[in-house]
Amino acid sequence: MLAAWYETNGTAHDVMRVGQMPDPEPAPGEVRVRIEASGVNPSDVKTRAGLRKPIAYPRVVPNSDAAGVIDKLGAGVDPRRLGQRVWVFNAAWERPFGTSAQYACVPDAFAPLLPPGLNPAQGACLGIPVMTAHRCLFADGPVRGLNVLITGGAGVVGHYAVQLAKWAGAAHVIATVSGDEKATHARAAGADLVINYKTEDVAARIEAALGVRAIHRIVEVDLGANLETAMKVIAPDGAITGYASMGNQFPPIPFYPLATLNVLIRPVLVYTISPAARQKAIDDIAAWAATGNAQFAIAARFPLEQIVSAHETVEAGTKLGHVVMDIA
Repeated sequence: MLAAWYETNGTAHDVMRVGQMPDPEPAPGEVRVRIEASGVNPSDVKTRAGLRKPIAYPRVVPNSDAAGVIDKLGAGVDPRRLGQRVWVFNAAWERPFGTSAQYACVPDAFAPLLPPGLNPAQGACLGIPVMTAHRCLFADGPVRGLNVLITGGAGVVGHYAVQLAKWAGAAHVIATVSGDEKATHARAAGADLVINYKTEDVAARIEAALGVRAIHRIVEVDLGANLETAMKVIAPDGAITGYASMGNQFPPIPFYPLATLNVLIRPVLVYTISPAARQKAIDDIAAWAATGNAQFAIAARFPLEQIVSAHETVEAGTKLGHVVMDIA
């Protein structure tokens, strides 16, 4: 099969290779997916660069998300799975071979049915971004009737968090952004109030719109950098759920103010959520997609042979939406 891989950490240009590899064979309990589209996420480029930890395998085929067709089954898998169109997640989590290839093998549970009406490129967007947004929103119960703040509301995760919050009946969805184009993007996703955190006082805008301590849930793109603002707007018994904290990876926690309000701080890493949480996300994603209103912003598409450009586009940090690789 045609595949892309690296054997040491480094820049995409220096370490990425494209060539032929043996077709993988599914182990017991696994399915093999003929990949049609592979999603490139920030975690994929950080892992390749070695920003989190050194390479763990002699060779790594990157990318965790994809969509395609099951073409081979491992022992013990329901034979009805053969030929099903699926989306794939967690393919490269603590595994050497992800979705930057014509074939990938994953546990059966990591290849849910592709919702009707979605194409492969859209299916390749569902894994890390949409499942992260879902977990951040619903880890502490339904959001119907609640006020939700989504920081980085034009980012890939934030864009889906806005949509899912509206789908789930949140009373008000507030998104923070850093510019006019991103504000338009967040509004199109359904945000009721969009605040430019570069030029506006986020806490003051929220208080003027909704009142004092009116936010019940916060989906946080940078917990350490934004905790001070979060503490000004979070309601008693509210939850601050963070999926990243790049501004300060070891933020001090204001214990007594949190305790006084009985506020929960919940870090989320979507790769390691429980099987029950994964299945809830899969079910809700299917229901959300079935409305026909799901929005997928795909900023750039590349063939597999141009994986270096795909990774560099993600690293540049200027895109608005996903980067997807089309795999023939």
